[in-house]
Amino acid sequence: MAITKIQTRALVAAVTDDITANSAKTGITSGQASAITANTAKVTNSTSASDLTSGTLPDARFPSTLPAASGANLTALPAANITGTLPAISGANLTGIDASTVSTTAPSSPSVGDMWFNSSSDVVSGITERALAVYNGTIWQKATSGRGFSATGGTITTAGDYTIHTFTSSGTFTPVKSGSVDALVVAGGGGGGGDAGNTTGGGGGGGGGFVVATSFAVAATGLTVTIGGGGPGGAGNTTQGGQQGNGTNGVNSVFSSLTATGGGGGAGNHLGAGYAGGSGGGGKQGGAGGAKNQATYSGTANTDGYGNAGGSGTGYGGGGGGGASTAGQNGQEYVQGDGGTGGNNAFSGSNLYYSGGGGGGGNASYTSAHIGAGGSGVGGNGSRNSHGADATTNRGGGGGGGSGVNSHNGGAGGSGIVIIRYLTE
Repeated sequence: MAITKIQTRALVAAVTDDITANSAKTGITSGQASAITANTAKVTNSTSASDLTSGTLPDARFPSTLPAASGANLTALPAANITGTLPAISGANLTGIDASTVSTTAPSSPSVGDMWFNSSSDVVSGITERALAVYNGTIWQKATSGRGFSATGGTITTAGDYTIHTFTSSGTFTPVKSGSVDALVVAGGGGGGGDAGNTTGGGGGGGGGFVVATSFAVAATGLTVTIGGGGPGGAGNTTQGGQQGNGTNGVNSVFSSLTATGGGGGAGNHLGAGYAGGSGGGGKQGGAGGAKNQATYSGTANTDGYGNAGGSGTGYGGGGGGGASTAGQNGQEYVQGDGGTGGNNAFSGSNLYYSGGGGGGGNASYTSAHIGAGGSGVGGNGSRNSHGADATTNRGGGGGGGSGVNSHNGGAGGSGIVIIRYLTE
């Protein structure tokens, strides 16, 4: 059927009226409708990223295999626009990235900037174990400090720049690698002498041997630590001239190759001499003080051992036990000998005294007589009318001498201690 011009005009007018009516219903003008049509064509047909300003594209619009894309064109992407889970990336496709060589030996023929991680447990090519190094064209230079020195064993604390391991009972010190430490080794102190029925005071026990080492080399292995106990005090005896009142020597303390010798027991027997020990025990009623037998370690660098002889007993006054720093004081008729001064050390984090001698005992009849004092506050005090005092635990002091009346016992020596410290890394 032929359409006349008049009919065509009528059809156009009708379509226009419909568009106008629909625009009124939707609020979209004819111009906006035209823009929507144009943008839809772009989304459908365009491949320009500049046309994709907002919105999302359905997966069906993408081919199963995407073409290669240059990362150089991916610039200024806001992180907020990257969502979801990214696919795995093959390391084979990551080129031009420098990687370090992990090996127990340094790489051969390195180039400037090459990196190498020393996985050995030893120093290799001047690089610390477990450390990263960079080649500077001449030598390997350490880039990280690697695994620092540390150890297990004992009670671990810190003070200032140091990590401290304190052993008050036997155990094992195990470094993670070779290094050097400072160490204090204190033996058990000797027991004080008891009353052997002669009314004269017993000798004080000798302080335990006192050994100090600095920059002491240790290997990455378990190192035995032995803590010596203090010697028991001598027993009192009601029999005149009894011979079983001597104190017992303390027990050695050991760390690695360092040995502190137990302190000598104080005399309790009639006319008895003190026993030899790290520091010697005090004598009784004319008996000599015991000799010191602590090794001095004079041939070992940065290591010293200390001990001193005990004092002799005279009349009613027992001799004081020797200490790490000074000998025990001699007893006199009305004077009980003081224990020798101990050695001071700050490896624990506090400046403390160790290995003081025990004070000598006396007779209760002489109430104005000097009472033998324990050395440096860690040795036991002597007595003139009771048992000798025990020395301080884990400080290696000697026990105090017992009173020369009513069968009083000597005091027990103090147990030893080992303290090891090193710079915290």
